[in-house]
Amino acid sequence: MAGQQPPPWVHAAFLFCLLSLSGAIEIPMDLSQPPTITKQSVKDHIVDPRDNILIECEAKGNPAPSFHWTRNSRFFNIAKDPRVSMRRRSGTLVIDFRSGGRPEEYEGEYQCFARNKFGTALSNRIRLQVSKSPLWPKENLDPVVVQEGAPLTLQCNPPPGLPSPVIFWMSSSMEPITQDKRVSQGHNGDLYFSNVMLQDMQTDYSCNARFHFTHTIQQKNPFNLKVLTNHPYNDSSLRNHPDMYSARGVAERTPSFMYPQGTASSQMVLRGMDLLLECIASGVPTPDIAWYKKGGDLPSDKAKFENFNKALRITNVSEEDSGEYFCLASNKMGSIRHTISVRVKAAPYWLDEPKNLILAPGEDGRLVCRANGNPKPTVQWMVNGEPLQSAPPNPNREVAGDTIIFRDTQISSRAVYQCNTSNEHGYLLANAFVSVLDVPPRMLSARNQLIRVILYNRTRLDCPFFGSPIPTLRWFKNGQGSNLDGGNYHVYENGSLEIKMIRKEDQGIYTCVATNILGKAENQVRLEVKDPTRIYRMPEDQVAKRGTTVQLECRVKHDPSLKLTVSWLKDDEPLYIGNRMKKEEDSLTIFGVAERDQGSYTCVASTELDQDLAKAYLTVLGRPDRPRDLELTDLAERSVRLTWIPGDDNNSPITDYVVQFEEDQFQPGVWHDHSKFPGSVNSAVLRLSPYVNYQFRVIAINEVGSSHPSLPSERYRTSGAPPESNPSDVKGEGTRKNNMEITWTPMNATSAFGPNLRYIVKWRRRETRETWNNATVWGSRYVVGQTPVYVPYEIRVQAENDFGKGPEPDTVIGYSGEDYPRAAPTDVKIRVLNSTAISLQWNRVYSDTVQGQLREYRAYYWRESSLLKGLWVSQKRQQAGFPGDRLRGVVSRLFPYSNYKLEMVVVNGRGDGPRSETKEFTTPEGVPSAPRRFRVRQPNLETINLEWDHPEHPNGILTGYTLKYVAFNGTKVGKQIVENFSPNQTKFTVQRADPVSRYRFSLSARTQVGSGEAVTEESPAPPKEAYTNNQADIATQGWFIGLMCAIALLVLILLIVCFIKRSRGGKYPVREKKDVPLGPEDPKEEDGSFDYSDEDNKPLQGSQTSLDGTIKQQESDDSLVDYGEGGEGQFNEDGSFIGQYTVKKDKEETEGNESSEATSPVNAIYSLA
Repeated sequence: MAGQQPPPWVHAAFLFCLLSLSGAIEIPMDLSQPPTITKQSVKDHIVDPRDNILIECEAKGNPAPSFHWTRNSRFFNIAKDPRVSMRRRSGTLVIDFRSGGRPEEYEGEYQCFARNKFGTALSNRIRLQVSKSPLWPKENLDPVVVQEGAPLTLQCNPPPGLPSPVIFWMSSSMEPITQDKRVSQGHNGDLYFSNVMLQDMQTDYSCNARFHFTHTIQQKNPFNLKVLTNHPYNDSSLRNHPDMYSARGVAERTPSFMYPQGTASSQMVLRGMDLLLECIASGVPTPDIAWYKKGGDLPSDKAKFENFNKALRITNVSEEDSGEYFCLASNKMGSIRHTISVRVKAAPYWLDEPKNLILAPGEDGRLVCRANGNPKPTVQWMVNGEPLQSAPPNPNREVAGDTIIFRDTQISSRAVYQCNTSNEHGYLLANAFVSVLDVPPRMLSARNQLIRVILYNRTRLDCPFFGSPIPTLRWFKNGQGSNLDGGNYHVYENGSLEIKMIRKEDQGIYTCVATNILGKAENQVRLEVKDPTRIYRMPEDQVAKRGTTVQLECRVKHDPSLKLTVSWLKDDEPLYIGNRMKKEEDSLTIFGVAERDQGSYTCVASTELDQDLAKAYLTVLGRPDRPRDLELTDLAERSVRLTWIPGDDNNSPITDYVVQFEEDQFQPGVWHDHSKFPGSVNSAVLRLSPYVNYQFRVIAINEVGSSHPSLPSERYRTSGAPPESNPSDVKGEGTRKNNMEITWTPMNATSAFGPNLRYIVKWRRRETRETWNNATVWGSRYVVGQTPVYVPYEIRVQAENDFGKGPEPDTVIGYSGEDYPRAAPTDVKIRVLNSTAISLQWNRVYSDTVQGQLREYRAYYWRESSLLKGLWVSQKRQQAGFPGDRLRGVVSRLFPYSNYKLEMVVVNGRGDGPRSETKEFTTPEGVPSAPRRFRVRQPNLETINLEWDHPEHPNGILTGYTLKYVAFNGTKVGKQIVENFSPNQTKFTVQRADPVSRYRFSLSARTQVGSGEAVTEESPAPPKEAYTNNQADIATQGWFIGLMCAIALLVLILLIVCFIKRSRGGKYPVREKKDVPLGPEDPKEEDGSFDYSDEDNKPLQGSQTSLDGTIKQQESDDSLVDYGEGGEGQFNEDGSFIGQYTVKKDKEETEGNESSEATSPVNAIYSLA
């Protein structure tokens, strides 16, 4: 039934009963109506013999219909068969076999009849068949003898089953048979060999049939092959030979068809089914198959190739797919083709299916039954299950081929008509009733429904109704105006109102009114318009490396009255949010991205009414997959071609391939790099060494990393040869004074070139005519004994294997072992260069006394004592070496003002020789090291105490200390001051010029030579109060002086007024200065201020003005400066105040007054009392 369905986002709770826009109107079930079949079994009904049989037939009608059945076109009396029953209120048959019986006895053609007083409806003719899975007949199969290269067909011939079984081939050990373009299974189940090879004999071949209903697999006895060949050995290397067939002595043949036979065949297929064309060819080499259609192209949207191009499948065949197809089989020997003529037939299919006809008395109508097919189907009309020809005549009815016309119908015209259209390929059966009713309009849906729709969408308001005659329906909005039709509105035949584009002004109440000659009925629908859901920031395609973090954004706008749900799909399936993912309101984060995370991600923002989608693709760059299917070809004595199939590059192009090899003689199981190739190749010629049993593997590399190694190739052993090189890094060195050890780096497997690799070692003394001594060694060292001390030898090491000797080796000079030197340096002279260094000079020893290779002359020296009395020194021996045959050197880093002793020796590879005569020398006075533990302390804001210890190394007699210091405040730096102290002084006190500046001190010790290294320290930062109260004295500021003058003038005026008032007898309350505090609490305890020792000098409580005229902060940041310039107060060790402050300056300024408070202009008011 054609018609527009409502948008998928419409919520089910707000939908009307949905009717097709052009379909027939349904009769409400409370009204009288003929039967209608609503459910029935398929036409070809195959059942499992192990289950009860169920044949479905259900119908509706008023009154409820009764049911009966026919079997093979004869009445089926259910009451007479105890196994057969009919379900209550249904025509469904149940055949029960629990108490026995054979299901095959009930096979046949069944038809259901549903009847009430207004007519009879019929089901399709249902053909009941019982599934069959017969056993394979027992047979003994002789071995199949075939010549190598010949074609072969192994026939399956499965037992006929219902439905047909699924065929597959396996070995008797249940291993699947590997199929390719040479060996494959045909559609008929047979196994075809385009040409037989010797390796086909390694397994047997058994045909298996799997039956659908019984879920059983039956296996045929296996075939065994015996392949006759001209090359009896199945050498694995020949499989990879570029011309495998000729290498095995198999004659090449042009293709010929194994199925179908001949050059032409035909095939018929029904419309709507799948067309399967098959061509299997033999030949050597194995032919390739290609498909063509005569006079046109293959339908690309429906055609696909199967079974290694041996089959062509075209789905959903139509008449235009008929014609001639041909397959072309070709190899290098030639080609042949087979033509298949395809005819498309068709079982009947509907062009115009008859619909139920509802008429009022006196109305006209018609039933139409049109179908097509190939051949053209015939049409037969029936009424209530009987041929129309045998039905009672009806003057109001006229049959015109595929149409029945009704005129001036009456109540007596009610019946069910059947249209049966058929041809040789099938049939169609349709029921359509004629109902004559006289019914006023009625609404079939609930009243006052609410429909919510999305702005700018197309929507439809349905108004299900019924009446006879069929009522006319009109729509109104908000209870006023004319009928809605035209423009943005369209009313369909069934009464549905379509609004083509919803706008905000379309919101309101819609009324549908149905009217016929018997009356009218109406219903209302309330329409609400909602804003659409939109993703305004969509996820973007991303490329990420494995292990990184990816975030996909999805930000949404939606109608606030609707509930929003945001979900994610991966590859169009719901995404499982695991522990590596985090879903937030507007994003999806993936941590530690892996290869399996690659794919399309769809953000789905949905409400009850609509949804919006946004898709992005995540590409994960991963390490490449391992290469596979390694193949060795072009086998030669010193080379081989290695070919491989690249693995997936996982979105990062392969840049290189590394070929590795392993040999099983010298280092089995150890892989070595052989060569490296660009990522664009998959085949390379490898250079090989003789007598190596090679096995290769390949590693792919891209920007992300390396793949796992491929599986190893088969082994390939090269033939042997004499070595072409000799061992490297040949050396001769003595390990004792009377031997020489000859060593070399042994040759590896790729340079051995043959079995039983050994080394011929030769040696003789240099510059003599001695004959060569020799020895054969299997290791990598040889020791020559009883040699003179340190004499040169000529050495040769030559490789040899069972195939012969290597090339003549190079001669290497080695030396026998060394002995300790016999002589010491003589005439050692010392010259003092400065306080820390001396120069040495000596006479060389004779070369024959060295008894080895002269490494160096070495001086041993130690500090005997310091020239300073009572100073402990370390007498640990130290050394200085002078490599080579030298006659002078310098010893540095000595301690000044010290006594030293020195000895010299000759050193060779064995060790030290005898010591020379001991020499003594004294270093002069030098500058001292830095004073130790320099400490800077600040006990108060007036002084800084410095302390230090004597230098660790005076390096002479101390003459005193030099102190340099400078004051600085930020970027301002004061003048540097220099103080000199005696050598015994280790303390000094600096008087601060101001409480805020910091000081930088530099202290050094002195000897007669000069000042030594200085140590630098800085004084600590002063307290915060010092900064606060060190600001410029505001009493000297012009604005403050002006303010004080104004206040003084104001006070003077106030005094004059007071005197005038007093002279007139007025009394004013005057506050005594010590009676009551100004506030309920003393703020001094809270703000950190201190009590004065002189109570008369206390300021007014709450006053911010100090006695010296400066402004004090209310915060608790008082300091010593707040209360005077000096005093005898005491401090703790940490600098805190523990005494009472004195206010010398305040007392001087207020001396002669009765109270110091008079210095404050405000206090002056109170002093008048």
